Amino acid sequence: MNILLLMMGGSGTRLGSDIPKQYLEVDQKPVFYYIAQEYARMNEISAISIVSHPLWVEYTEQAISDLCFSGTIRVVSGGDTRSASVRNGLAAIQDVASEQDVVLIHDATHPYVDRDGVRKIIEAVKLYGGATLGEYQYDTCYRMGEDGFLEKVFPRQLFVAGASPEAFRFRDISDIYFRANDEELARMTSAGAIALSYHIPMKVIPINVLNLKITYAEDMKLFKLLAHDYFFKSDDVKENENEEPIA
Repeated sequence: MNILLLMMGGSGTRLGSDIPKQYLEVDQKPVFYYIAQEYARMNEISAISIVSHPLWVEYTEQAISDLCFSGTIRVVSGGDTRSASVRNGLAAIQDVASEQDVVLIHDATHPYVDRDGVRKIIEAVKLYGGATLGEYQYDTCYRMGEDGFLEKVFPRQLFVAGASPEAFRFRDISDIYFRANDEELARMTSAGAIALSYHIPMKVIPINVLNLKITYAEDMKLFKLLAHDYFFKSDDVKENENEEPIA
C-alpha cells in the first residue's frame, strides 16, 4: 500500500497574507485541494493523511468532503514543529499501514503532482529504502560567503533542489519519528535530511514539472496563472495532448 502524507501546517507569514498560503483559494478551491485531488485520482494511492494547521482542521475536513477517493483519508492537527507535524501524520495512519508500505511526504507549498515521478519514487523506495523528487540544476552553482560575494564554483551536475514528495518505507520513517522526544523533533529539519542522518539511502528521481514553491506573493500569482493550464489540467486536456498528431 502507498500512503500520502500531505503536509500543510505552516502559517505562511512570508506570503504576507492573513490566511496560510495552502488555504488560499483558486476558483473556490484551496491550494491543497488540487494536490489531494490529483493524488486521490492515482490508483497507486490507498490512503491519505492530511496534516492541517490546528486552526484550520474543520475547514480542511469540509474542503475535502466532496473528494472522490475510495481509500482511507484522515485529517489531523499539526504540531509545534514540522517534525512534530510529520509524527502526527504518521500516527494518524499507523493502524492501516504495514511496515513495508510506502509513505509519500508532500509539502502543500509545492502545488503540483508529478504522477510519473511519483510512480518512479514508489518503485525506488522498494529498491533502496528512500527516494525523492529532485530538480536538476542547469545553471552555474556557486557558494556565497556571508559578505555576499561569490567564493567558489561547484559542479552543477552534483546538485539538485528538493521537490515533493519524499518517500520512505513506513517502518523506517515512523521508527525515527515515534522514538524521538520533543526536543529532538524540534532540531529535525526535512524528512530527507533526517533519513540521511539515519543512513537511509535516498534515490533522486528527476522532476518532470516546474518545481514551484509557494513562499512569497509572486509565487502565488504564478500558481494562479498556471493552475489549470499547466499544473492541474483536466483529464480531457491531458488526453488531447497525448493524441497522435494527424499526418
